[in-house]
Amino acid sequence: MTVALISDVHANKPALEAVMDDLPDVDGYVHAGDAVGYNPYPQDCVDALRELGAVNVQGNHDRAVAGDASFGFHSTAGRAVEWTERHVNGETLDWLGALPQERETVFGDTRVKIVHGAPGAPDRYTYPRDFAPSLLRDEDVLVMGHTHVQGKEEYDKGVVVNPGGVGQPRDGDPRAAYALLDEETGEVELHRVEYPVEEVQDEIRRAGLPESLAERLEEGR
Repeated sequence: MTVALISDVHANKPALEAVMDDLPDVDGYVHAGDAVGYNPYPQDCVDALRELGAVNVQGNHDRAVAGDASFGFHSTAGRAVEWTERHVNGETLDWLGALPQERETVFGDTRVKIVHGAPGAPDRYTYPRDFAPSLLRDEDVLVMGHTHVQGKEEYDKGVVVNPGGVGQPRDGDPRAAYALLDEETGEVELHRVEYPVEEVQDEIRRAGLPESLAERLEEGR
């Protein structure tokens, strides 16, 4: 029994499709926030996550697109937020705004907590170097996103994992990232898969989004 762990899809439909095609048969999906932002397929990606029945939490881009401007975006990210607001429907805006910042669920014998940044701090960047057993409470697996940097650490208390960025990796590897959770043992495996980066770059340019968003995809930064 397996659960797909993903994060930071960031409106990158070809990357999400590549991950879905690469997955084995799974029994559920977890998405640790930021369905939208940066890339040019926001409505498609939200629709896909909802159709999958993924357990979602709210990322800072999700929150911003839904109308909360409390996170301080740089100009490029801010332009993408404004573009996204104009390219999703009202139902999607409501859905993004209603997402919880943290969720706990159980898959088989494994208790899972999902956050975007860190427990109790949804906007905190928690890199793999910052992982520690103190992040864990009662859960067996803590799933985090936000940094777009894939990593995991196993402790006596459980596993801390960032499955990495599906739609905009930032660890020097441009391939879409995801992880698999064995819901009986609590073990987590990290995976990468190639996707047609040039296709997304072309669409970014057609959409009039900042050129830097296209360039960073091929560099994984």
